[in-house]
Amino acid sequence: MKKTLVIGASLKLERYSNIAINRLVSNNYEVVAFGLREGTVSGVEIDINLMPYKDVHTVTLYLNPERQKAFYDYIMSLQPKRVIFNPGTENLEFQNVLKQNNIFFEEACTLVLLGTNQY
Repeated sequence: MKKTLVIGASLKLERYSNIAINRLVSNNYEVVAFGLREGTVSGVEIDINLMPYKDVHTVTLYLNPERQKAFYDYIMSLQPKRVIFNPGTENLEFQNVLKQNNIFFEEACTLVLLGTNQY
């Protein structure tokens, strides 16, 4: 299964990043997560340090465009196959960087992609 990195992971049950982690795990995806607070969601440890994860297929973003800037180089270093810009995270500047580096991206909702078997 495709390893997914959730950036902007939250321990708050009502947050979409939290719901996404739960759904990814329940659909048997390997999940790693980065957030501001340590904790566990569906057995996934939320890292508060940027880890050199290997074999990340998908990065799904739950950060607004301004906060994403600090992660451009990090995400690029992981060489993911795709980056998902969830609603509210659309970022033309970063999308151009991804395009220049031949990394596929899409403006989509991770939850909808999972729910419609398009993930």
